[in-house]
Amino acid sequence: MSDPVPHSRLVVTAADIEAVRRVVKSGHVAQGQGVQRLEGVFARRVATRYAAATNSGTSALHLALMGLGIGEGDEVVLPSYVCTALLNAVHYVRATPVLADIDETYNLCPDDVARRLSRKTKAMIVVHLFGVPADMKRLARLQVRIIEDCAHALGAELDGRPCGSFGKAGVFSFYATKMIAAGEGGMVVSNSKSVVDEVKDLRTYDEREDYRVRFNYKMTDMAAALALSQLLRLDAFVRRRRAIAERYDAALEEAGLAPLAGDRRGRPSFFRYVAELGVGASKAMRLFEREGICARRPVYKPLHHYLRSMSMPATDRAWRRAVSLPIYPSLTDGEVARVCRAIRRVGRQIGRKQT
Repeated sequence: MSDPVPHSRLVVTAADIEAVRRVVKSGHVAQGQGVQRLEGVFARRVATRYAAATNSGTSALHLALMGLGIGEGDEVVLPSYVCTALLNAVHYVRATPVLADIDETYNLCPDDVARRLSRKTKAMIVVHLFGVPADMKRLARLQVRIIEDCAHALGAELDGRPCGSFGKAGVFSFYATKMIAAGEGGMVVSNSKSVVDEVKDLRTYDEREDYRVRFNYKMTDMAAALALSQLLRLDAFVRRRRAIAERYDAALEEAGLAPLAGDRRGRPSFFRYVAELGVGASKAMRLFEREGICARRPVYKPLHHYLRSMSMPATDRAWRRAVSLPIYPSLTDGEVARVCRAIRRVGRQIGRKQT
């Protein structure tokens, strides 16, 4: 039997290795000109004026909140159906997280956000989850400052604009399995010079004339070289992900299933391919495992489960039923065909058991 198709797999080429090798050989491996070069290219790529690199997506979000002056006594609205990094960042600045439910595309539900706003609300974190753009028009009408979490959405577009260019700030992650990989790394982008200047001031603590609490959140030139090398291939990465998603869509349709409860907005990047198959997520994962396909819950546990707060019906449904299938540029055509066959077989098994 063939080896299982993994859920995620890093894409590293000889060009990536050579880019890092040149930095190591130069002897200038810490934050320097390589980081500056990445910041300039990245800002242009996502259609913003300014960018500041950090050592992770979480630190980028932390500093973006600080750059907007969010602190103790402030409330920040964020979705429950996300990883704990967002909750951590809000707690880092001593703000109060206010969790909200999701819509049919797994993104923040504008109506639910509106119900949770108060005089203390100072920002909302809008995640373009799994690379599908959120409903930015309706969320913007709520007149709350928006931080876009684009950890999944580098390369995604809405109304002809890149995700990350809509809010007061946008944050990105370059973790090993993200749209581009630097091992670790992050970026804050904004059209506000003051926001990005504050981020750059806070990410480095040494050799300063004044004292304030600052952080060691610098990106290295080694990580920047790898991120930039991958960024130059982003369009090819996104094209490949979209092509795979089209094949999965067709296989699901043949199986009488659907990838999402609602239409996908804009042009997704397909960081994850998420489907609800009519059975519980645990059962669906077992069925795919028997077919040699690694499927996972796309979100390990919603935030309101950790906080033991109020029920969120749409989030709870997604957590119970949604599964993520392998989708990444290094999937071979043969592996994509295996996943498609598995989708059809799993669909038939589910159909037989439901009749």
